[in-house]
Amino acid sequence: MSDKHQAGFVNIFGAPNAGKSTLLNTLLGENLVITSHKVQTTRHRILGILTEPAYQIVFSDTPGIIEPQYKLHEKMMQQVKSALEDSDIAILVHDIVQPIEELEAIAAMLKLKVPCILLLNKADTIRDKKKTEEIVEAFKTKFPKWDVLTVSALQKTNTDKIIPLILKNLPEAPPYYPEDSMSDRPVRFFVAEMIREQIFKLYHEEIPYHTAVIIQAFEEKTTLNVIKAEIIVSRETQKVILIGKGGSLIKQLGIASRMAIEAFLQKKVHLELFVKVRPKWRDTENYLREYGYNS
Repeated sequence: MSDKHQAGFVNIFGAPNAGKSTLLNTLLGENLVITSHKVQTTRHRILGILTEPAYQIVFSDTPGIIEPQYKLHEKMMQQVKSALEDSDIAILVHDIVQPIEELEAIAAMLKLKVPCILLLNKADTIRDKKKTEEIVEAFKTKFPKWDVLTVSALQKTNTDKIIPLILKNLPEAPPYYPEDSMSDRPVRFFVAEMIREQIFKLYHEEIPYHTAVIIQAFEEKTTLNVIKAEIIVSRETQKVILIGKGGSLIKQLGIASRMAIEAFLQKKVHLELFVKVRPKWRDTENYLREYGYNS
């Protein structure tokens, strides 16, 4: 038996909605990062830690690569930049039906200097095997140095082949984190993200993009956790939409969020939600800092 131990940082990049967060959850076997079919769900760089006896992989899910329109977007892109600086291996996730040019533009921007695994995701959406082979061939020709693999993060097709590809290039090193660590983020962060995930599921149009969630109180009692959360919106009209007629929508949001948080914490939760209006919070440095976007 070999005593070799591998450890390193594997950072996940790609366009918005390519399936990066779903992939990370699949690899970790945990719903650690929030997912939604809407774009730009991920705003933070989130570490997910996979520890096995012979290796520790520190994954990093990054926001989708976009042209910034707000200070919030600039902060999101800074998260991508910081992820570039410390990766041992890069995983690029690309929606298999999207043009190769989109990936070329991202690759040009990233200027990757580390081994790269290209995952052509959502491969289950193409029924024709020959067509899939042609697409794979085109990407392999364009990026000859990369490992190319077709996967479906959602259906978990071929995802078992990703870890062996990572281990091929993962440095020999002792673990970076204690073996029971799942992330570098505190529990409060994930609780806030779960509420945000439910906002993405329940509300339409621009509402999810104008909201931030802050945990104001998190008390661990013997039988249950008492959590108070503030939902920040940009305008009074958004507050009205968020609350819904006679408080119907905020009640629905509270129930869905509480169930998700209870499943995550494995403990009963009493959740209280409050909505506050903060005009232009996405473009205000102080608010962004207060809400945790302080990279």
